[in-house]
Amino acid sequence: MSDSRVRSRTAGTLAAVALALTVFTACQADDTTPGADAADSGSTGSTSPSASETPVPKLRLTTSIEKGATDVPVDHPVSVAAKGGTIASVKVVSEAGALGGETAADGTKWTATDRLEPGQSYTMTTTATKTDGTTVDRTTTFSTQALTLDQQTYPSVAPLRGETVGVGMPVIVTFDVPVTDKASFEKHMTVTAKPAQQGSWHWLSDTEAHWRPKTYWKAGSQVHVAVDVNSVDAGNGIYGQENRDVNFRVGDAHVYRVDMVSHQMKVFSNGKLLRTIPITTGEQPTYTTRSGTKVIIEKFASKDMNSETVGITGADAYNIEGVQYAMRLTYSGEFIHAAPWSVGYQGNSNVSHGCTGMSTENAAWLFAMSRRGDVVEYTGSDKPMTLDNGYGDWNESFKTYEQGSALS
Repeated sequence: MSDSRVRSRTAGTLAAVALALTVFTACQADDTTPGADAADSGSTGSTSPSASETPVPKLRLTTSIEKGATDVPVDHPVSVAAKGGTIASVKVVSEAGALGGETAADGTKWTATDRLEPGQSYTMTTTATKTDGTTVDRTTTFSTQALTLDQQTYPSVAPLRGETVGVGMPVIVTFDVPVTDKASFEKHMTVTAKPAQQGSWHWLSDTEAHWRPKTYWKAGSQVHVAVDVNSVDAGNGIYGQENRDVNFRVGDAHVYRVDMVSHQMKVFSNGKLLRTIPITTGEQPTYTTRSGTKVIIEKFASKDMNSETVGITGADAYNIEGVQYAMRLTYSGEFIHAAPWSVGYQGNSNVSHGCTGMSTENAAWLFAMSRRGDVVEYTGSDKPMTLDNGYGDWNESFKTYEQGSALS
């Protein structure tokens, strides 16, 4: 074999090696120094570094998303790892905004702290530093799957932002599209109180989750609710649509104790008895008022009340316009309200259709001091209050209640 053929084959082999070094996996990019590229291209002469020189290692950047990928799931984690250098910065942007992220202490990995938005084209720009101090920029693009509104579930939160509520108010999160992977969502739903208080989530259905403390809220508590479910997998191809953050305050501890046998309501504020009010409740056994712990859901200075809305028809039906100082306690229609037509019975008989009636003067006084979330505790009947008939969260022991958590 001639010397020229040997040289030809050697050059071909080196060229093939150089070509192979430029072909990367879909999620990786290498960077080498110009000198090394030149040497790998088959230049003559010595290519070995002198004894006093330290070769600069190649920089390899690996991303968690393939370059040019399409229909990337919105819950796909986004990260960049570096080998042979450190990450200086990573920017991942779309028309929906930029993703936040954190770089590891040793600079070898960047991880997004935000999740992707649907139907977006993203550009990821990474700046990395090699061991010799030189910097390298790498840019890649990808796009995320588009989602319809039917493929996203939006969380609504009660209490409202900035609201002051009573000590019995649960945190309520409702979703407009069912959540079947409740555990996944619950991991991203937190309630933080000052002072700290133990509590638990309880799922009433695929569209409603409540959180309550072990005992009534401490008066004056400051509470923060974080529903961080944007782009979290809800199951069945559904994803969270948006994050929600709500801060609210707990007011004075208003607890009203109704004894349906003595026909009296004792009104307590922060443990102090303010007033004892003569009342009438549901006529038994036909319209028995429920025993148990109820919570004020909403207030009306004036409300029309039609018995047909709660299934009472015939001779006992009623349609009263402008009932004053009405406060709802159950979804099934139990209210506290002014009942001037039954003052003669208040304090001695139960004659209502299930509501708690009192004089207009007492009702106005109670209405003025009450707020959503105040507690009304009923005793004296064998008809129990239920968990889902209003804010009935306090009608189970905490041990039983926390079993309704998807993470229990």
